[in-house]
Amino acid sequence: MKTLLRTLTQIPAPSGREDELRAAVQKMIQPYVDEIRVDALGNLIARKGPSIAKHSGQAALKNGKRIMLAAHLDEIGLIVSHVDSNGFARFSALGRLSPHRRVGARVKFLNGALGVIGLERDAEGKDRAPSLGKYFIDTGATSQKDSPVKIGDAAVYDSNFLDLGSRVASKCLDDRVGVALLIESLRNLKYSPHEIYYVFTVQEEVGGRGAGPAAYGLDPEIGLAVDVTIASDAPNTRAHNPIALGRGPAIKIKDAGVIADPRLVESLTRLAEKNRIPHQFEVIESIGADARAMQITGMGARAGGLAIPLRNLHSPSEMIDLRDAQDTGRLLAAFLTDSKVS
Repeated sequence: MKTLLRTLTQIPAPSGREDELRAAVQKMIQPYVDEIRVDALGNLIARKGPSIAKHSGQAALKNGKRIMLAAHLDEIGLIVSHVDSNGFARFSALGRLSPHRRVGARVKFLNGALGVIGLERDAEGKDRAPSLGKYFIDTGATSQKDSPVKIGDAAVYDSNFLDLGSRVASKCLDDRVGVALLIESLRNLKYSPHEIYYVFTVQEEVGGRGAGPAAYGLDPEIGLAVDVTIASDAPNTRAHNPIALGRGPAIKIKDAGVIADPRLVESLTRLAEKNRIPHQFEVIESIGADARAMQITGMGARAGGLAIPLRNLHSPSEMIDLRDAQDTGRLLAAFLTDSKVS
């Protein structure tokens, strides 16, 4: 898992620019799938397991469900909106960039150019977070002419992968950990009574745009998002929903966009208890995931999620506990092989 995460986090994939990462993931999973394709929006869709549509009525599929698993490829980033006469680049956000984690952050553009985010002097030291228009990127250029970037160039945070033993820190663990778990599930799953679609979605960070069209085409009965959730175990963190690193996956009950289907919550809880997998429950107001799009698209689906606790969300150094990821993988495997899932 650690090696896979290191590889995935170092491939840039800001929202709308997921091509390089999608190609890498497709190469990794190709030997383990029964069917694979990329849709018009750029979602990577892989099927593993029997096709219910083709084998309807066979005993092996009597209790089978069409399940869509979603983990998003994209990460937060930025895109150049203007380069001034002195070479400073202004930008628009791709996803929600935390205002408290921008200043001094290093960024890397998809064309290879590097830069540092700065803040106008008159905006420093204010109690209120400065507007995005107060920030700029310093690429070292001294004029617009010698700037290595132009309008429309996209960038992501530039940070190293930190190995902290049982924990790791890096940019974009939201949601490369979910991507890694789906890859490992594809590699390890030998049999399931279900028709499973592994969907590596695009543009989640800008409103869950990829999951909806994918769900419309697949028409799943069950949709499960594998993503991260905010850990509240750091100093002076509000613990309205106490989620901690090292205590297992969080079974989604509610987030900003979805109320999870109670039957799905019950199934995941039952399987966690049966297999002695440590677990928590997520009720959160501030973030959402692809579960919402799966729940309300087309005729709708029973939707929920598994979330890996994470600190420093949307920063250059997000942190997870690898044991939580491993336990999430165990629970996901139990779910996909259970014929009683509802």
